Amino acid sequence: MIRQCNLSFPALIVFVLLNIVGCASDQPAPVIERAPSAKKPAATASKPIVKANGADWRPDTHIVKKGDTLYSIGLQYGYDYKEIAQENNIPAPYTIHVGQQLKIKELKAADNKAAISVAPVVNDNGVVVSPLKTDGSTAPASVTTNTTQSVVSQPPLLTEPKAIREPYSEQAMQVKPVVVAKPVPSSIVKPIEPAKTPEAVAKPDAAKADAGATDDDTVDWGWPTAGKVISTFNDSTNAKGIDIAGTSGQAVNASAAGKVIYSGSDLRGYGKLVIIKHNKTYLSVYAHNSQILVKEGQAVNKGQKIAEMGNTDADQVKLHFEIRQQGKSVDPSKFLSSN
Repeated sequence: MIRQCNLSFPALIVFVLLNIVGCASDQPAPVIERAPSAKKPAATASKPIVKANGADWRPDTHIVKKGDTLYSIGLQYGYDYKEIAQENNIPAPYTIHVGQQLKIKELKAADNKAAISVAPVVNDNGVVVSPLKTDGSTAPASVTTNTTQSVVSQPPLLTEPKAIREPYSEQAMQVKPVVVAKPVPSSIVKPIEPAKTPEAVAKPDAAKADAGATDDDTVDWGWPTAGKVISTFNDSTNAKGIDIAGTSGQAVNASAAGKVIYSGSDLRGYGKLVIIKHNKTYLSVYAHNSQILVKEGQAVNKGQKIAEMGNTDADQVKLHFEIRQQGKSVDPSKFLSSN
């Protein structure tokens, strides 16, 4: 039996509207997809900034001109003439010819390599990252980085000695802990050096001199002799050093520690000459001596007597003194104290 619903027309309209609203409320809420923020591109490898101690003006090769000798070329560029001879396979007595091309590129590269400092690295954000300096006793943990993972090597964990847990008791509380002395690494222990004898103190540091005194630009300069400066440095008039007046036989001393790279009279206009190499950058020149007291390859200390003043290849008794920076003459008065 079917029950009839007696609904008026307005009520029917209300009923239909309620059903529509109810169906609409059953729909799921709209989903808003939020795309992930764009990733920053991988940082490119930072380029290190390399700084050198000044530009090297010296060429890679030298074409021999009339009047050149291996000694004069060595003085011109700040090298030991034997180094140039070895680089170009020139045997003694070191004969060269006009038009011959001499290679000095490798010698220059060796000098500049010592002058290049470890430079900081600038990352993409403009931050300067400087490498840590270590003394070599402990190596820092190595870090390997790629696009997917970073692996950091950790120091090994100590597994000995092992601690044993004992049950509580009055006897255990009364036992004093045993303190085990920690051994000192042998790398930290410095042996006691014996007292130096006067002979050992006076003896020059041969290893330091063989390396050209030092590899940096710091040189402890001093006056090579006493006397009045009668001629000053003037680059425009080709006065490459200073002239100091004195008496014949007066002591000529090394202006700084180094190694004698030339002693002789093969350079015209210099007479009996001594050249000392102090480091990769500086040479000193002592000319017109009456007698030379040192030999090539000999290590000398600052203030050590190397020659006696004279007038060889000069118009009067005097010392002609030069300081060469990478072979280029510089004003000695800027390096010597006023005392």
